[in-house]
Amino acid sequence: MYRIISKPASKFRSQATTDEENANHILWRYQILDPDSDIVAKWNVVFLVTSLLALFVDPLYFYLPYVGGPACLDTDTSLSVVVTFLRTVSDLFYLLHMLMKFRTAFVSPSSRVFGRGELVMDPREIAMRYLKTDFVIDLAATLPLPQMVIWLVIPAAKSSRGDHANSTLALFVLIQYIPRLFLIFPLNRRLLKSSDVLTKTPWAGAFYNLFLYMLASHVIGASWYLASIGRQFSCWKSQCRKENSNLMACLPSFLGCNSLTLPDRMYWLNITQVVTKCDAKNEDKFKFGIFADAFVNDVASPKFTERYLYCLWWGLRNLSSYGQSLDTTTYLGETIFCIFLCIVGLILFSLLIGNMQTYITSMSIRIEELRVKKRDTEEWMRHRQLPPELQNRVRRFVQYKWLATRGVDEESILEILPLDLRREIQRHLCLSLVRRVPFFSQMDDQLLDAICGCLKSSLNTEGTYIFREGDPVDEMVFVIRGQLESSTTDGGRQRI
Repeated sequence: MYRIISKPASKFRSQATTDEENANHILWRYQILDPDSDIVAKWNVVFLVTSLLALFVDPLYFYLPYVGGPACLDTDTSLSVVVTFLRTVSDLFYLLHMLMKFRTAFVSPSSRVFGRGELVMDPREIAMRYLKTDFVIDLAATLPLPQMVIWLVIPAAKSSRGDHANSTLALFVLIQYIPRLFLIFPLNRRLLKSSDVLTKTPWAGAFYNLFLYMLASHVIGASWYLASIGRQFSCWKSQCRKENSNLMACLPSFLGCNSLTLPDRMYWLNITQVVTKCDAKNEDKFKFGIFADAFVNDVASPKFTERYLYCLWWGLRNLSSYGQSLDTTTYLGETIFCIFLCIVGLILFSLLIGNMQTYITSMSIRIEELRVKKRDTEEWMRHRQLPPELQNRVRRFVQYKWLATRGVDEESILEILPLDLRREIQRHLCLSLVRRVPFFSQMDDQLLDAICGCLKSSLNTEGTYIFREGDPVDEMVFVIRGQLESSTTDGGRQRI
C-alpha cells in the first residue's frame, strides 16, 4: 500500500516517524538505567572529576577575609562572586547526580544469595531505596549553604562582627565538606574496580594520587589562613575590651574596614595600642605561635594570588614534614590543629605517596626487564665471541621486539585462555588478512578458522633473510606491516 499511493504514504511515514520520536522521548524520560551501562560509567567519571573540583573550590571561601588596614578586617567581594559562581556550578552537578540515582536500577539483595544478581527496575522501589540510604548525605552535599551564608545570612545580621561571620561561614563549609568527601570514596572505589578509568597508565595513577595530596595541602593551607585571621582578630578584640575598661571608647565596629573613614575611628587609631600590642613581629604581648607567619610575611594582604600560593606552600611543607618544624604555643586551638596536621600527614603520606610510588614502580618494571635482558644478551654475545655485525643485528632485533610488544609475551597470554576464546581472538586478528589472498577468499569460514589457528606472529628486522633460493617451502608468510624484497639469481627484482 505504501508503494502504490505515494503522497499519503509519505505523510503517513512522516507522522509515524514523529510518533516514534515522541515515543522514544517518553521512553527516555521514564527509562531506568543499568548500573553497569556505559552511560552510568561515563557519568561516574564526570561526577568524580566534578566532585574533586568542588572539594577544591570550597576551601577558597576561607580566603575571603583579609587585613584591609590597621586593625581592621575586610572581605574580598570579587573573590566572593567568583567562588560563588564556581560553587553554584558544582552544586548543579550534585543535583544531576541525585536525579541519576533516582533513575538507576540496583541489584536485589535477595538475588545475591543465589548468585543471580537480578536488577530491580521499578521506579518506586528505586526511589524508596535511595531515600532510605544515600539521599540524606547527597542532599547535605548539594545544598548551597555557603552561598546562603555569604549573601543572605551575614548581610541580614547587621550587628554581626567579622569574627562571627567568618566563623559561621567556616562552620558551614567544614560541615558540608564531610558529606562531599564521603561521596568520593565509594565512587572512586567503584570506578577503580570496574573500568580502571583513572589509572589506565601508571602516569595517570601517579598524577591522580599526587592531585589528592595537593588537594589535602590546599585544604590545610586554607584552614591555617582562616585560623590565622581568627587569631589576629581575637587579639584585636581582647585589647579593645581592655581599652573599654580604661574608658578609651574602643567600639567593636572599629575592627571592620567599613569604619576606616569615620572620624571617631581615626581619632581612636591615634591613641590606641591595639596595633602595637597585636603586632605578630613582636610576640612579647601576644603569642601568635604557628599563625605568626601570616602577618610577618604579609600573607593576609589584599592580593589573592600571594595569599593562596603562600598558604598552599605552607600546607604542602608542613603536611610533608608532619608539622615537625612548627613552634606551637599552649593555645588549645593551635595545639589541636597541629595534632590533626601531624596525623593527616602521616596517613596521606603513607597512602597517597605510597600509591604514587607503586604506580611509578609498576611503570619501570618492564623497563628494568628490558635492561636486564639487554645485559644478559650482551654477556652471552661476548661469551660466544660473536662478530660485531651479528651483535648489531641482535641488538636491533631486541630493540624492535620491545617497541612492537612493549615486553609482553603474547603467546603466554593466549595459552592461559580457553580454547574457544583463543579461537575467537585468532579469528579477529587473522581472518581479514587471510581473506586478502585470492586463493583463500572463496573458502568457507571453518577452513579459514583452521588456517588462522596455525598462524603465528613473527618479527623480522631489516636485512633478515626469510627465505633463500633453493630452500624447501614449508610455510606461508603474510606481510602485515613493512616491506619485503624478493630477488633472484637472474637479476630480477620485485618489491611487495
